[in-house]
Amino acid sequence: MTTTAALIGRELGPLRRTLLRRTRIAADLPDLSEAQIELLRTLAVEGPLAPSELAAALRLARSTVSNLLRTLTAAGFVERRAGANQRTVVVTVSARAAGALERYDAAAEALLGAALDRLAPAERAALAAAAPVLARLTGALDAG
Repeated sequence: MTTTAALIGRELGPLRRTLLRRTRIAADLPDLSEAQIELLRTLAVEGPLAPSELAAALRLARSTVSNLLRTLTAAGFVERRAGANQRTVVVTVSARAAGALERYDAAAEALLGAALDRLAPAERAALAAAAPVLARLTGALDAG
């Protein structure tokens, strides 16, 4: 017997990867990983941040964030500048990254909307009801 947890676990990964792949194609976006997009999104909402603050916000190792920042800076998606005390560095999204995130969001919403339109009304209603529950599930997992 397959549990609800197993069913959800099996479907979320392919859903995320398919949406990311299709969105990149639809919006002619660069090949950014999920981790890079999540980092850019965090900076867009909470930034500018010091790399250590960003690592804490993403719950990632500082070395992982450092590697992501190196790649994103080289690609022109992240800008580094002096922090408040001139001894620290803060990072923020560039105008290029902000534009890419806007295109990503618009394309993802259009793709999901079109896919939802192909579902039965009861299925769309079930997904609408599940969205807040998925957010709470994320919180429950995050809390450990």
